[in-house]
Amino acid sequence: MSLHISDADRAFGEEVRAYLRANLPEGLARKVRHNQRLTREDYVGWQDILAARNWYAIGWSREAGGPGLTPVQRYVYEREYGAVCAPHPCQFGIAMAGPVIDAFGSDRQKARFLPRIRDNVDFWCQGYSEPGAGSDLAALRTTAVRDGDHYVVNGQKIWTTWANWADWMFCLVKTDTSVKPQLGISFLLIDMRSPGITVRPIRTIDGDAEFNEVFFNDVRVPVENRVGEEGRGWTYAKFLLEHERFSMSGAARSRRILGELREDAARIGRIGDPRIRERLARLEIELLALEHMEARLLARSLGGDNPGPETSKLKIRGTEIAQALSRLRLDIFRQDCLPYSDAFLDGAGAGVAEPAAAGAVATYLNLRKLTIWGGSNEIQRMILSKQVLELE
Repeated sequence: MSLHISDADRAFGEEVRAYLRANLPEGLARKVRHNQRLTREDYVGWQDILAARNWYAIGWSREAGGPGLTPVQRYVYEREYGAVCAPHPCQFGIAMAGPVIDAFGSDRQKARFLPRIRDNVDFWCQGYSEPGAGSDLAALRTTAVRDGDHYVVNGQKIWTTWANWADWMFCLVKTDTSVKPQLGISFLLIDMRSPGITVRPIRTIDGDAEFNEVFFNDVRVPVENRVGEEGRGWTYAKFLLEHERFSMSGAARSRRILGELREDAARIGRIGDPRIRERLARLEIELLALEHMEARLLARSLGGDNPGPETSKLKIRGTEIAQALSRLRLDIFRQDCLPYSDAFLDGAGAGVAEPAAAGAVATYLNLRKLTIWGGSNEIQRMILSKQVLELE
């Protein structure tokens, strides 16, 4: 089944392209192009620009307050978005917490949380991974004990991206330790300003501190902040992860980066190196295959066939291609990548001879995480072997 893009869909793509190019701040685009670190204000400011057209909540239905795009329009939008040097919007509220609240939350929760997520008012983080419970989320040990109209939460989360910036966390907790692990998990929405929460940054190998440890010490969370039924959090988590993996291919963004690397290689006189040309060609082929896979799974979903676990293929190939692009950037710029400047990464541009190379090492190191987070690629292969290929 092939994906059909109508003239109306193409016209929508032209509208998106024009808006993004007219409204993307030049300084922000430069930071993205040169792989510099972005601040909370960078993200929030850009997401405000998207929210002004109701394109921050790009995947939401009209009923939930979103633009109500068709799947093909969403595909066209993502393709145009990836072609510009814009930050990838923070996904925890808009693409994770929001859809779960919309699908399983109470009317009161929808009225309270969805407009603030859609309008980029609240910044969210995800409380899933724990020490000893990363890809195996069923092994989590953070507990939530019922005490009247509240749960009392104790435990620890780790690798919590942007917890230091967040207003809210959606969190998996154990509310029943006497049953099968998957049956005792609940899904809570936790105000990060609650007494008893401690956030500690984790400095990663690239020098950044986007990851954090989060400690809960007798944190009181209203029962009304539990999404859905007690003990059904595993079901809601699986719903969320399936949506997350479908959006993790990053094909359009990788297409832009591949074009930038080709331009960089030509500009500095290394496009004639046969090893560079071979790798550019190989990545072009792999990216075409990924784009075809993405379009094929979308076409299947339009035909009423839920791709389900097959979205794991997009996560595997998309993250591997992103890592390969970061390695290729190092080999194109070679010694020009060696100066490692925190000042440059934090936004200073003066004194850097080759800005396109100055952030290359940090990017390469940072992107080691891609094949681990969102469920490691090894776990994704297990999902495919068991649920798609039906191998034991």
